[in-house]
Amino acid sequence: MQNPAIHSIRPAGVILAGGKSRRMGGELKALSELAGKPLLNHVIDRIRPQVEQLCLSVSQPLDKLAGYGLTQVCDPGEDAGPLAGLMSALQAMQRDNDWLLLVPCDAPFVPLDLASRLLDRALETGKPGAVVRYQSELQPTFSLWNRTLLPRLEQAVKVGHMRGFKQFLQGTGLAILDWPGVDPSPFFNINDPVALQAAGQLLAPRAGDVTSC
Repeated sequence: MQNPAIHSIRPAGVILAGGKSRRMGGELKALSELAGKPLLNHVIDRIRPQVEQLCLSVSQPLDKLAGYGLTQVCDPGEDAGPLAGLMSALQAMQRDNDWLLLVPCDAPFVPLDLASRLLDRALETGKPGAVVRYQSELQPTFSLWNRTLLPRLEQAVKVGHMRGFKQFLQGTGLAILDWPGVDPSPFFNINDPVALQAAGQLLAPRAGDVTSC
């Protein structure tokens, strides 16, 4: 039986939205239209109810994103990489919160219970975070991080010039959350126009599932 105290904890949340979107023709991927609204709206709709506060990780502040009313947390330098985005988000997190949920801006099917299941896994294993494993593959951008990891992140990014999650995870000891396979994949990423079209087809019969904010 799960400890009910676990579910009284609501992490902060950050959406990675700082990529260059090269495979999307250089346009801001987060604002690509999907099923009648920007891709980012789909992610916000599914993540906002799960977290205490929500921000966007960006390479630099963008007027196009200002209308969402979310704090834009900037990378520490140009082309710093997603690991630096996580570091900056942890640095900016309010002091009354110790946990940060990380998700990408291009995952319109992100699970509605992702935060609680990652938190359950981290707490039951005593680890400083948890990362999804889906069909034998780690999904580092669907993960939960504790504030205590910040010094190690700062060392990796600022001194080790580390950019990606997989290398950092090798020595971090996060818990693994194995997610059951379903269709469509909850971790479907939209990286190009073909994937965007495929997601639109998958969302068509589900148009009423999530309301826009």
